[in-house]
Amino acid sequence: MTTTRRCIWLGVTLMVLGVFGCKQKTVELAPEPPDYYKPLPPGEMALVKITDPAQLPDFSEAYHHQTNLEYAAANSLEYLSKDSSKNYFPYLDITHERATRSVEVFMQTLREARSPEDLDRLIKERFDVYVSRGCDDKGTVLFTSYYRPIFDARLRPDAEFKYPLYKKPPDIELNETTMTYQRKGGGPYLTRPEIEHGALAGKGLELCYLRDRFEAYIVTVQGSGKLRLEDGSFLEIGYAGDNGHEYTSVGQQLVDRRMIPPKELSLQGLIRFFKERPEELDASLAVNKRYVFFTPRQGGPFGSLNVPVSPYRSLATDKQVYPRACPAYIQTVLPARLNGVGEIADHRYKAFAFDQDTGGAIRAAGRGDLFIGTGPEIGELAGRTFSEGKLYYIAVKE
Repeated sequence: MTTTRRCIWLGVTLMVLGVFGCKQKTVELAPEPPDYYKPLPPGEMALVKITDPAQLPDFSEAYHHQTNLEYAAANSLEYLSKDSSKNYFPYLDITHERATRSVEVFMQTLREARSPEDLDRLIKERFDVYVSRGCDDKGTVLFTSYYRPIFDARLRPDAEFKYPLYKKPPDIELNETTMTYQRKGGGPYLTRPEIEHGALAGKGLELCYLRDRFEAYIVTVQGSGKLRLEDGSFLEIGYAGDNGHEYTSVGQQLVDRRMIPPKELSLQGLIRFFKERPEELDASLAVNKRYVFFTPRQGGPFGSLNVPVSPYRSLATDKQVYPRACPAYIQTVLPARLNGVGEIADHRYKAFAFDQDTGGAIRAAGRGDLFIGTGPEIGELAGRTFSEGKLYYIAVKE
């Protein structure tokens, strides 16, 4: 599938037609961009069972992408073993018991398959296949990716390290109806600009301090971090809650304001932009009112199911419309370096993952976010991922 970039939707096409010397002009506007965040009708789920065998995808290419799948499957089974996981099933005709068996039979199938063709045949024999409605009822899903950054940090502030990351304040709570955080007793909590300008200062909530304001911002967007302390040890931190506000893309706002060209809309491009123009930080970061709070947590990063996420095997979706912990099949395009070195280029990607996380920008049936690893090299790939594709789920046949 051809990669769809943001820049496709940023302009309009003007077509001027001259007929027999007339000066009439016909203006033809480019089509509206897809609304990847379009909500489903109330009560409707993201997936539809495929009943026509001709509509089934080819699973054979997933045979070559099995690294970390067993580990990710074990984490899904750990989640499904908890009584609390039963609260989110049935999903359509997938009961909690069927979801658990689907993970188990899927791993058995991977061990038995002897070739790409064999894997495709066994999946279609043993599993029902469901396809995402996507943002347009045609299956279009926008895929991005996220990572765990590594930055230097200090436990105490100094002249160099002065940008704090915060623990969850005691005056916020999770609204069990909307599954969003709010101020205790109701009402919206502090916004990012208010927090970054000191609204929580002096309350003992500072967890650590970073030397760069945009690095601190990156950690709050990615939802986890591996922070290198002065003695060389690492402080691993994970998501502990958020302020309940919606996520807004800082990079897209810069493109819309023509501050950066669309081709530079990547994490590395944003880092470079703010290094060169730090005076733009305040106004730019203020557009994203969402803020994430953290807690020390070793062995992560952890997803919203409270189990570790695995590189290229853990998918974040909207848990209101997608089934938790279940095996999913992704068809899209991802940036990669050929053989791990050289220039970054887009490559076709078809592989299995497990639905184990969510995110502030991951809403509705038209969005999926793939965890791809830890560190700056991975971050460079994550910041370039922006491609349409298809998303399927499998459940063992009754």
